[in-house]
This record gives sequence, structure tokens and C-alpha cells, in this order.
Amino acid sequence: MTESGFWTHPLVESAGYFSVVVLCLVVAMVIFEIVTKYNNWEQIKKGNLAVAMATGGKIFGVTNIFRFSIEQHNSLFEMVAWGLFGFTLLIFAYVLFEFLTPKFKVDEEIEQDNRSVGLISMVISVGLSYVIGASIQ
Repeated sequence: MTESGFWTHPLVESAGYFSVVVLCLVVAMVIFEIVTKYNNWEQIKKGNLAVAMATGGKIFGVTNIFRFSIEQHNSLFEMVAWGLFGFTLLIFAYVLFEFLTPKFKVDEEIEQDNRSVGLISMVISVGLSYVIGASIQ
């Protein structure tokens, strides 16, 4: 197999995309950890289902955006750039959700295991990931 043939082999490309997306997901989760006022993983360890739902929605949202990005782009650089752009929109949506709920603070409700708020947060992340992903060029 030639060197260029090795790098274009579907198994190698899949492993490459997988590795890069996992790395981007780790970065995204660190950024979400900074954006939220609670410690996601500590709350999940305590059994906080609202945090688990909200965090699961973020994980699904980020990976779904990258799925769309992989489908639309042939180069790794373009895939990452559009994926990170989509992730930025997802963070904006999270901030907007907090802003659009003036009667309560989303982060505080999720930290207190308000599962209704956790579920809505998850659905917003998942739902908007499809809209963001569909808009990726």
C-alpha cells in the first residue's frame, strides 16, 4: 500500500476523524465546565440526574454537530473548523437559554437537581445540534 493510499484508507480516515472529534469533545467539555457554575462531573458522581441529562445533551449536541461536519467536508481542517463553529453556536444557545429564563437561574436549578430544567437543557442541546449541523456548509 502506498503512503498516500494508507492515509486515504477508510479505516485510517475513520480512526483519524474519531480521534480528532474525541479531542474536540474533551475541549468542549472543559469549556462547558468553565461556563457552568457547578462542577459537572462532581454533580454526576453525586447522582444529580439533572446535571447528567444536561451534560449528556451537550455531549450528544457536540458530537452530532461534528457528525454533520464530517459528512460535509473532505478535509480534516475544514471539518474541525466547522465543528468548532457549531460548538460555539451551541454555547451561545446555552447562554441564551439562561437569558430567556429570567424567573430562575438555569445553572442553579440544574445544580439543585431540577430534572425538568435538566431535561429542557438536554433537548435544547440535542435539537439545536440538528439545526446547527444542517446549516454547516
